[in-house]
Amino acid sequence: MLKAVILIGGPQKGTRFRPLSFEVPKPLFPVAGVPMLQHHIEACAKVPGMKEIILIGFYQPNDALSRYLSSAQQEFKILVRYLQEFAPLGTGGGLYHFRDQILSGGPSAFFLMNADVCSEFPLLEMLRFHRDHGDVHCAVVLATTANRKQSLNYGCIVESQKTHEVLHFVEKPATFVSDIINCGIYLFTPEIFTHIGMVFQRNQEEKRKEDQLWSRQRAEVIHLEQDVFTSLAGQQQLYVYKTQGFWSQIKSAGSAIYASRLYLNQYLQTHPERLVSSQEGGCTVNGNVFIHPTALIDPTAVLGPNVSIGKGVCIGAGVRVRESIILHGASLQDHCCVLNSIVGWDSTIGKWARVEGTPSDPNPNDPFAKINSETLFRDGGLTPSITILGCNVNIPSEVIIRNSIVLPHKDLSRSFKNQIILCQEVPSCLFSRWNHATAPLSPTCTVCFITTTPCTFLAI
Repeated sequence: MLKAVILIGGPQKGTRFRPLSFEVPKPLFPVAGVPMLQHHIEACAKVPGMKEIILIGFYQPNDALSRYLSSAQQEFKILVRYLQEFAPLGTGGGLYHFRDQILSGGPSAFFLMNADVCSEFPLLEMLRFHRDHGDVHCAVVLATTANRKQSLNYGCIVESQKTHEVLHFVEKPATFVSDIINCGIYLFTPEIFTHIGMVFQRNQEEKRKEDQLWSRQRAEVIHLEQDVFTSLAGQQQLYVYKTQGFWSQIKSAGSAIYASRLYLNQYLQTHPERLVSSQEGGCTVNGNVFIHPTALIDPTAVLGPNVSIGKGVCIGAGVRVRESIILHGASLQDHCCVLNSIVGWDSTIGKWARVEGTPSDPNPNDPFAKINSETLFRDGGLTPSITILGCNVNIPSEVIIRNSIVLPHKDLSRSFKNQIILCQEVPSCLFSRWNHATAPLSPTCTVCFITTTPCTFLAI
């Protein structure tokens, strides 16, 4: 018997995904036409002997999550349930806190995966690798290859070329250690809880020695990568399975478009029924495109490649959409153009308007390059990235929105470039007094908590 655990985090962990995570929990954001989490659940449901999928996080129970869990159980005919942490406990703390629930029924092993990764999920291959290496070890780590520079942003693995044992593990090293990086997908035996328990006991001992008034760290907060894997490495307990398939993190909205492209391409083999093609009397489709059956598309529209059209979307005559995600209820009026953008729920783009972003794809000339998790600001300005329209944003006709983030419920009246357009009114005189040389702090939006600089921070 097998189980799977998916770590979905919580609202404090999705800040780089704002403003999209204002409307739905990040794990439920649609990527390639289905919630991000569904790609994980589909992969788990294909594993023979899989009896239960457990989600662990610190989101408050909500209608969207409850509805999705119910529909997933019906679709995949497998028990899917959510366990809420009382506080953020790290990648190992939540696992240890709910160990009795995970071990209930006596599973021989269980998968653990982070919700914010995009992958082919070679779970069957990992299981076969685990069985081929006997039962003496307690963990298999899925890994891939990165270039030397980007490997510093991940957990780095030094392996035995002969046995594939992990000899050394370093989380985000300061200097180059290895180009083999941790993918955040694991296969554990129940013995892993013995090692996590040792860390828990050590944390408790350290906490007792400290002054309780000064101790800020909970003993229950445990990070697998730093606290467990580093000690298991070289002890014949930790092994690595390297995948040749695609893998990427989904940390920001820009990375969601890249992940959508990877999944849409995978649909050619796994779900060809989810892709549409050009048909007589229908719109022109280039490359891989997902269109929800309820969307209304004018026959003269041109879509693709890498486009996902959500439920109830209306697309008018002559519209061009490329490398974009159009969410539920959006309206794209005649002859508008949407490139490298995410159009939020119930948003409207007027006639002949242009919404365009800058793609944040990995270097196409480097086969081992990964997508960069760019900071929001660079060199005093907004980092060029995709354009994001939050929920219920109205773009008027004949304007251009480029490399900008528009927060929810805004009615724009002119063009913008490289701006964050706020969700509330702020007097323009406030910003005229700020400059880079004298401002000790940057203004912060009290609604979205995005800190920014005068050249990129606008209210309408």
